Amino acid sequence: MKIFIFKLTILTLLFLVLGCKSTLTVKGDFPTPVVNKLPFTLGVIYDNKFKDYQYSEVDEKREEWEISVGDAQLQLFKTVLPAMFSNVIDVSDFNSTENNSIDIFFKPSIDELQYNVPAETKLNMFEVWIKYNMKVYDNNGQLLADWILTAYGKTPTAFMKSQESALNEAMVIALRDAGAGLTLKFSHIPEINTWLLKNK
Repeated sequence: MKIFIFKLTILTLLFLVLGCKSTLTVKGDFPTPVVNKLPFTLGVIYDNKFKDYQYSEVDEKREEWEISVGDAQLQLFKTVLPAMFSNVIDVSDFNSTENNSIDIFFKPSIDELQYNVPAETKLNMFEVWIKYNMKVYDNNGQLLADWILTAYGKTPTAFMKSQESALNEAMVIALRDAGAGLTLKFSHIPEINTWLLKNK
């Protein structure tokens, strides 16, 4: 009987350990880019899925992580966009009361988030990829541009106190990469460049 109870206890502990989920709420600082501001008012639509975005690993063969990135990416865009435009207004949709003063709308979303853990990279580091879908609309709500922005971040675990801090740092680096990519590429998207030239 004692042996049975001992085995049952071991099995229960193994189940609890294997069933444990690692959680991470991404936190970091994002520098304000130094660029010439476009002389327009931008209306930004952050839907609830974007603001509350959470990634959950579903592959049973991998270590299970639940990554909350919504607050961090909101912080990123609220830092980057005001540096790019003379005025930025958060709106709920294309029909908001502030729309009379808005020149163009911007709506970001995450298409995909992937990560690799040290056991998979063979290099004792975390890697993160984020694929954003960026959409820009005119002041009538008609789609102007639709493009994909891919961001990448990696960090070695050697100098980190925990896996959580290492993954968080990789996420923050990927978000910064997204901010830099948006800042540098926005005006060079062909459809946006055409609109900017027409509305000088």
